[in-house]
Amino acid sequence: MSRRPSDDERPMTPLAGAARTETGERGGGLWNPVWRQFRRNPLALSAFYVVCFLLLTALLADFLANDKPYYLKYRGQSYFPILRGYLVQLGLGKWPAEILNVDFKKLDSEGALFPPVPYRAGNIDLTAPFENPSGEHWLGTDKLGRDVMAGIIHGSRISLSIGFVAVGVALTVGVVLGAIAGFFGSWVDLVISRLFELMLSIPTFFLLITIAALLPPSIFLTMIVIGLTGWVGIARFTRNEFLKIRGLDYVTAAVALGVSDRKIMFRHILPNALAPVLVSVVLGIAAAILLESSLSFLGIGVPADTVTWGSILNEARSNTFAWWLAVFPGAAIFVTVLGYYLVGEGLREALDPRLRGSR
Repeated sequence: MSRRPSDDERPMTPLAGAARTETGERGGGLWNPVWRQFRRNPLALSAFYVVCFLLLTALLADFLANDKPYYLKYRGQSYFPILRGYLVQLGLGKWPAEILNVDFKKLDSEGALFPPVPYRAGNIDLTAPFENPSGEHWLGTDKLGRDVMAGIIHGSRISLSIGFVAVGVALTVGVVLGAIAGFFGSWVDLVISRLFELMLSIPTFFLLITIAALLPPSIFLTMIVIGLTGWVGIARFTRNEFLKIRGLDYVTAAVALGVSDRKIMFRHILPNALAPVLVSVVLGIAAAILLESSLSFLGIGVPADTVTWGSILNEARSNTFAWWLAVFPGAAIFVTVLGYYLVGEGLREALDPRLRGSR
């Protein structure tokens, strides 16, 4: 009886060989070759690491700059005030009576371990205004004695939050409207395209100034307005990709099989249309951060007691001798915006088949 050959012993067709090579040796899919191409761009890769560092700084801000210690030993008891603070905010615990509303730095404790920067952004010390950078205040203090280093660390959380939330709103609106316009075409595309032109005629910056003059300062409101006025670029990218993809064979087959329009749009077409949209998203985060910093610099858009990179820069206008108030937050804004722009340009190059392999 002849033995049936196994799969490995069968002759391999050219198509099967190509598929095995593509999936086995090269990783297959879209994002593996994109990542390989992205890594060939040293500037974009360095900017990606900078962006990751900034994200970690924002996430760990309370552990990097805080007037509460990591660990405290007081009257024979051990406490973890920073972690306890999170539990209190979540409503899962409360402060022990013996350390409630105390100044941990002046507390006669048996031992304490403080963060590298033992200040919060809002800690006011009127005895130390405009302190030069030193071992106690690494980047100096402002006119109220607030530590600039702590302000930059906690300000990164505010700036990145505004960037991500605003772009999240813009991404939702832009993808939905762009998908509808590109998929249905005809008069639907015409109406939505006119809406694109109308939104482009609205100056976002002056709209934000007007809203700030009419309503109380609010970070949440600033996020929403930036998002609701910054979706046009994302919508245009989505529309263009939908116009190209909707005529492909697999979309025609899905329509012939009776698949609903919603499933065709968001399950079959959208995943293949997101590549250029991601570039617009990354660049949009940088634009939102820059816009928020500009508003804070002018003293609008965020509450007066909130320390942001732009608000620290604002103090440098009337106190020109305090050079550290302009240099350090300005450098933080520059590095952040430049990092996101370089990552966006690197993604654009990696996702463009005409540029792939140019490095």
